[in-house]
Formats: sequence, structure tokens, C-alpha cells
Amino acid sequence: MSVKSMISHSLMVAWKDLMELFRNKLGLIMLVLMPIFMMSMVGFIYPSDTSVSDVSVALVNEDQGYGNYSASAMLIMALETMNNSTEMMIITNASSLDEVRDMIQRGDVEGGIVIASNFTLSLMGGKQGIITIVTDQSNPQMSMLLQTALNEVFEQIGTLVAEQNVQGLGVNEGNSLAVVKPYSVQTEGAVPGHFSYFDFIAPGIMAMTVMMSVMTGLPAAISHEREVGTLDGMMAAPISRLAIILGKTLAQTARGLLQGILILTLAVALFGVTIHGSILLVFALLLLGVFSFVGLGVVITSFAKDQETAMMIMMTLMFPMMFLSGVFFPIQQMPWYMQDISKFLPLTYAATALRKVMVLGAGVSMITTELAVLIGFGVVMTTIAVPVFRRAMTR
Repeated sequence: MSVKSMISHSLMVAWKDLMELFRNKLGLIMLVLMPIFMMSMVGFIYPSDTSVSDVSVALVNEDQGYGNYSASAMLIMALETMNNSTEMMIITNASSLDEVRDMIQRGDVEGGIVIASNFTLSLMGGKQGIITIVTDQSNPQMSMLLQTALNEVFEQIGTLVAEQNVQGLGVNEGNSLAVVKPYSVQTEGAVPGHFSYFDFIAPGIMAMTVMMSVMTGLPAAISHEREVGTLDGMMAAPISRLAIILGKTLAQTARGLLQGILILTLAVALFGVTIHGSILLVFALLLLGVFSFVGLGVVITSFAKDQETAMMIMMTLMFPMMFLSGVFFPIQQMPWYMQDISKFLPLTYAATALRKVMVLGAGVSMITTELAVLIGFGVVMTTIAVPVFRRAMTR
């Protein structure tokens, strides 16, 4: 065969494959949407600065004051004045440190400020007034930004107080440290122990792996078998279509759970991740995550013409979920419109629930929202999947 003939035949084969691509309208749409989604996620998620805004913070004032004088009231007034101009925080009042910890575990706030009970008396006695910043260890990046920002705020307010002390306006100057630096800012976590970035990322990776395992396995389990003809054999067998769906679902459930358990084992054994909550609740959340994504996978696979199209649709959906669900990057630092989108993604709730249980030791009562969303999403998708699958098999 001549070189000219080989080139001609190669071009004809390529043209035939391209025509098949252009005839597959859904595959062609996904071919365009996937790179658009990728660039949009990378370009718009990550902020251009490291400032914080609208962070929910619980404030506890345990200070007893001294007579009619309260140094903590002056501190809170200065903090609120500064916050009104910067809009850095959304301040919520709390009654105790334990309540702040509970609020962080439930996800109601992202940090806390506790003013010590002897705050006024310490300043009047020439000692430093103690302020404690409570951080959320399940989100180390956001906690570090919040801690840095609050330290700067208290440093600025303390400088103003120090200037008054130096000018002789203080109640009692006492030792020089309390005069120059009246506040002592301490930091503690919502739960005891040392945490690393891997404690934050491990639960998210578990949830993401379960999602990817289920959603990439279903095209091979359904579309590929339909292409090679083995699915027709099962359809002709004396078993119901619901039994086929359940069988496929059970296989993907086992696959997803196996990978989730493997990641959990490696996280604990190799990277020192500590599970502060119930290990049974962690397994239950993994199972619930599989249940949530199986229905979606069956629906997408049933609509797709072939395995390649199904995989392309899966990847187009998975990439936004991986970026927007807070697996690798805190949702709180994303632009507001990206945060709104993340609220509609099931992976967001799976990763958040696992993070609360594993890092903060949360119980069932503290993850009710996440559980309700995952169960509801799974039920809706499964309800849609059964008739869609039946229709697809009769095409």
C-alpha cells in the first residue's frame, strides 16, 4: 500500500469517527462544557486576597466588671465599631465556652471569642486582660485566617488603650507590659488535640472517592454491558428490571465502601488522623454517600448513548463538585455566588458531615441537616432512576 493510500484511508477513518462524534449531540455538548467548567472553577473559586468577610463568630463575655465600670463593654464596643467598617464578622452572642464549642460542632459559627471573667479586674490591677479565640479545627485554613485577623483587631484596639494608659488616663498603670500591651490573646480549639491539614482534607477525600467510585463505575456496569450485549442477556432472563438495578447498585456500593474504608485506614495508619466521633457513624455516612450518588449515576448512564458519553457527563459533573464542595478548599473563602452553588451539591454535605464527625466529634444531632439532604437527594434520584432505567432498556 502506498503512502498516499494510507493517508487517504486514515483520513476517511478519522472523518467517520468525527461524524459519529458530531451526531452524538449530548457528547458534543459535554465536550464543550467540560473545559468551560474546569476553567471557571479554577478561575473564580480561589480568591485574589487573603482577607476574611462575613465570618460567623460567637462572642462570650464572662467579665464581671467592677461596679459601674466594665472594660469588656468598652472592648466589645470598639470591636463592633471596627467590624461595622470592615464587615469582617457576623457576631452572635453565646453564654459560655461550652456553648461556643457546640455551635462550632453544629456548624452554626466558624469561631468564637471569649472574654475572661476577671477581664476588668485584671486591667485595673495592672495585669493583662485575657481574650481567648476559639477555632474550628475541621477548617484549618479558615481558622488561621480568622485567628490572624482577630489578633490584628485586638492589637489595634489594645494600642488605643495603651495610648490612653501612657497619657495617664488608665485606672491603674501597674507593670509596663500591661500598660503597653493590655490584652493577652490566647487560642484554643473547639476540641482538644493537635490537628494538621490532613485532618481537614481526609474526610473530604473519602467522600470524593466514594462519589468517583460510584459514578465512574456505573458507565462500565451499564453502558459497557449494553454495548457488548451482555445486558440484553440479563434483560431476557426471568428477573425484574428492579432486581438488575439493585444488583448494580449493591456492586457499586461495595466498591465505594471498600475504597472509602481503605482511605480511612491509610489516613489513620500513615498520617496520624484521629477519629474523634463514632466510627460507626463514619461508616454510616460513607454508606449514605454511596446511596446518594448511585441514583444520579444510574440516571445519567441511562440517558447516555454509549459508555464514552456517559463517562464524559460524569466527569463534567464531578469536577465542579470536587472544586465547589470544600474538599480541598474552604467554601467560606469562595465568592458568594460559588458558595450558593455549593449548597446544591450533595458532595458538600457528605464532606461536611464526615469532617464534623471525624474532626469535631459531632453526633447525629449535630449533622441532622447534612443527613436530611443526603437521604432526600438519594431517595429522589433513586425514584427517578428506576423508570428512567426501564425506559432506556426498551430503546
